[in-house]
Amino acid sequence: MTRPATSSDGVAPSLNEAFVGALRTVLPQVTGPVQLHDPHFAGNEWAYVKECLDTGWVSYNGAFVSRFETMLTDLTGAGSCAAVSSGTVAIEMALRVAGVEAGDEVLSPTLTFVATNNAIAHLGATPHFVDSEATSLGVDAAKLGDYLGDIAEMTDRGPRNRLTGRRLAALLPMHCFGHPVDMDPLLEIAARWRIPVIEDAAEAIGSSYKGRPCGSLAPIACLSFNGNKIVTTGGGGAILARDPEVGRRLRHLTSTAKTAHPFEFIHDEVGWNYRMPNINAALGCAMLEALPQRLAAKRALQHRYGQAFADLNRVSILKEPAYAQSNFWLVAAVLEDCDLAERDALLKATHAAGFMCRAAWRLSHHLPMYQSAPRMPLEAAENLQPRLVNLPSAPQLLA
Repeated sequence: MTRPATSSDGVAPSLNEAFVGALRTVLPQVTGPVQLHDPHFAGNEWAYVKECLDTGWVSYNGAFVSRFETMLTDLTGAGSCAAVSSGTVAIEMALRVAGVEAGDEVLSPTLTFVATNNAIAHLGATPHFVDSEATSLGVDAAKLGDYLGDIAEMTDRGPRNRLTGRRLAALLPMHCFGHPVDMDPLLEIAARWRIPVIEDAAEAIGSSYKGRPCGSLAPIACLSFNGNKIVTTGGGGAILARDPEVGRRLRHLTSTAKTAHPFEFIHDEVGWNYRMPNINAALGCAMLEALPQRLAAKRALQHRYGQAFADLNRVSILKEPAYAQSNFWLVAAVLEDCDLAERDALLKATHAAGFMCRAAWRLSHHLPMYQSAPRMPLEAAENLQPRLVNLPSAPQLLA
C-alpha cells in the first residue's frame, strides 16, 4: 500500500507525482473523475421518496419529517429536534433562540465554511474570529481563555468586548471535517464568562467526543444535510436542543409561527418558513438507516489513505483526536513547509489526474465582507489553511 520511493528511472518523484501515486494506490478501481464526496443511494431512498410522491405528502407536513427528527434525537441523545431547510438557517435560528441580537459579537472560528459566519451576519451581529489548533482544527480553548482575559469585561448583560463596546453574545465552535473540537475546556470558559455555546456539528454526524455524540455537547447544536454530507437530504439541516421547550419554540418559529387550528391561519409572532419538506426528510431517513455502514466505510478509507501516504515526505494524513472518534467526513492531508502556490500546483496535478481534491476554505477574515471584523491573533489558522488538502472521501469509494 505504499508508493515507490523512486520512479522507474531511479529519480525520486516530485511531491505532485508522489501524491497522485498515493491516490492511485488507494483508488485503483475507480475510473473517471473521482469527486470529493458525491452522494450514494443504496438503501430505501427510492422507496421512501416514491411513498411521498404516491401519497402527495411532499411538502412540510408528512410522516417522514417527524420520523427523521426522532431518528436524530435517538442518534444524538438530544431532547428535541427541528428539521429545517439548510444548515445555515439552523445556525441562524439557534443563535436567535440563544439570545443573539443585532449589534452583538459571536466568537467563531475563521477556519470554517462561510455559512457559520454568514448565519451570524444574517442576524445583524458580527463574527469575532478566534484561532484554531492543529489536533482537531477546531477552536483553541487555551488561546481563547487567555484572549478573553485580555479583551473582555463583565457587565449586567454578560461579557463585553472592551475594544468595541459590543456584547459577546455566543461562542460557536465548529467540528472541522468531522473532527470533534475539545469541548470541555471551551464549555468551562464559556460558563466562566456566561457565554452561551452553540455547537456547529454540521460536519460531524456520527462523530463522538469522549463517548458522547456530537450534537449533544452543548445546549443547542446544528447539523447539515447538504448534498456532500455523509447523510444528505439534498439540502437541509437540523437544530438539536437539550430542553424540549427550546425545541418546541424552534419548531414554532421555523414553521411561520403558526398556531395549531383545524382551519384558521393564526400566527402569534414573526416566524420563518424554514421547515424541511417531507420529501427531503424521506431521503434522510433512508440514509440514517445505513449510517453505521457508512461510518465504517469511511474509517476504512481513512486507514487506507494513512497507509498509502505513510512514506511520503512532507505529507501526513490527519488523525482523529485521542479524546474522540471522528466520522472522517473529509479526509485531510496536511502538507509541511508548503505555501499557497505549491498547494495550488498540487491541486492542479490531482485534478489533471482525475482526483477532485480540494483546498480548505479561505479563512473567513480574508473574505471581503469580514475583513474589518474583530479578531484575536490567528497565527495557527493562517499556518494551517494553506497546508490542508481534502481527499476524495465518499464512503462508496472502496466498494
